[in-house]
Amino acid sequence: MSANKQQFDEHAEKIRRDGYSIVENAIEADFLDALTADLERLERDLQIVPSDNSFEGARTVRIYNLLIHGPNFERIPVHPNVLPIVERVLDRGCLVSSLSSIAICSDEIPQPIHADDQLMPIPKPHVPTVCNTMWALTDFTEENGATRIIPGSHLYDHSPEYLKEYDSIPAEMPRGSVMIYHGSLWHGGGANRTAQRRIGIAMNYCAGYIRQQENQQLGIPREIAARFEPRLQELVGYSLYNGLIGHIDKTHPKDLLGGRSKLDLIWKQADELLQRTRGGD
Repeated sequence: MSANKQQFDEHAEKIRRDGYSIVENAIEADFLDALTADLERLERDLQIVPSDNSFEGARTVRIYNLLIHGPNFERIPVHPNVLPIVERVLDRGCLVSSLSSIAICSDEIPQPIHADDQLMPIPKPHVPTVCNTMWALTDFTEENGATRIIPGSHLYDHSPEYLKEYDSIPAEMPRGSVMIYHGSLWHGGGANRTAQRRIGIAMNYCAGYIRQQENQQLGIPREIAARFEPRLQELVGYSLYNGLIGHIDKTHPKDLLGGRSKLDLIWKQADELLQRTRGGD
């Protein structure tokens, strides 16, 4: 089940070329069962119902900000079969942008084709600023609402027109697979013509210099973030990008969680490099 460096590189190359790649057998079966049970519990306890709008759907159940809802969800952003590919598309300074579930129920109509980065006012095509993943907690088929995609559209010089129909293909994949895709890829949830739900988890990432879709620092209570493993703390924003972006009055944001982190801002690093260079003359 675990992938190797060559496989990670191949998936990242496919994303660069086609805009997406599907990693089959990426997620353990018992983990999928636990996530499914947690989502059923949350939907019941929080009384979640469809939002009933053209984007989120009239028959689609979405649960947001999942990182506050227990340790199973904390395993998702750092999964060893997925995160290394995302880091190759963005870089290690990437952040959690949002974590939510998407259950497409019977008789749902197709979601409008869109790109996840189209609200960013920068010319296209551009380097990846967003890299998102869709976890298949059930089989994804054309009949039950598999994500519709337009391969290669991440290279277009524009974003799709909202509510306009476009030719697309279903990203079919078996339960336990993960589709990883460039934020500029044109896509949308499919129509569910079956009696069963199509259940997925949208684990979305962004570059460390881009604002997160869900405000992780305000949405996750500090006492919850304090118990996260170190890499997850970095991913939700208790980190610096390139030795500068994200500092708090020249202190490391992880210090807010009760630790004491080394802080070498980029200008200190530059001075140290200059001293080493001069010392070698």
